[in-house]
Amino acid sequence: MRYRITHRTEYTSVEPVSVGYNEAWLTPRDTPTQKCLAHQIEISPGPSIIVTRTDYFENTTTQFAFNQGYDTLIVTSINDVDVSVAAPTEIPAPNWESIRDNVQAHLTEEDFDALEFAYDSPRCRASVEFAVYANSSFPAGAGIREGITDLMRRFQADFKYDSTATTVSTPVEQVFRIRRGVCQDFAHLLISILRSIGIPARYVSGYLRTLPPLGKSRLIGADASHAWVSVYCGPWGWVDIDPTNNQFTSTDHITIAWGRDYMDVAPLKGVYIGGSSPRLLVSVDVREVVPEQSPVPVAV
Repeated sequence: MRYRITHRTEYTSVEPVSVGYNEAWLTPRDTPTQKCLAHQIEISPGPSIIVTRTDYFENTTTQFAFNQGYDTLIVTSINDVDVSVAAPTEIPAPNWESIRDNVQAHLTEEDFDALEFAYDSPRCRASVEFAVYANSSFPAGAGIREGITDLMRRFQADFKYDSTATTVSTPVEQVFRIRRGVCQDFAHLLISILRSIGIPARYVSGYLRTLPPLGKSRLIGADASHAWVSVYCGPWGWVDIDPTNNQFTSTDHITIAWGRDYMDVAPLKGVYIGGSSPRLLVSVDVREVVPEQSPVPVAV
């Protein structure tokens, strides 16, 4: 599947911002099932400084700063991405306990690299309560895929999507208690549950292609940023799951970046001096394109 993704963010304020510094995680990653064909980022007004770097988790990050004032900031990211189906594996299904134990023992280089995703991070915290919730899906000797599948099934039944129930800073303990939230909350909570039993899990930021109801036209800009979870499965590598939709990820999921939690890969964040009564508008458009269509030019 080939997509063109347009992500537009607009900040406005009553009083102008005098100076500001921003970081954007808006460039799709290359993975075994995904290739970023072209990327372009447009910033208005033009920043005083703009640089691109690779962060600790090997995500592409755009940093830009303003030494002059503005009252409106518009950041538009345009990407062409090709997403394919993962190749089947002939490796026998590992059980979850062997993955947990091998990671702690650093059995392989991959196990050692995954270890940092088994510990707490600012938005994801292990607890005995979370471990108890996980235990019924991960009995002794259970395969990792069976455990993940059952955990997602239970999670879907127990938690309700509600965009009014939480904010960007709602702690996972509260989400677990109220049983409501959005994709970011569900990703953080499921990561916390998996880490509570020693299974490494990381936060994935990206997009989900949505389809209009039968007979309805597709609405431009109606898609949104999405978040899901990548689970370390030992010899199977990392397996991505979408707890919000109770499914393993598909060619409808486009990966932008991953880290320990949202704080590592927020699409756009920054600090500024000045401004008042800020307003934020975000629109995302994920559109399937034919391969013959020319990609957007690569920004330099």
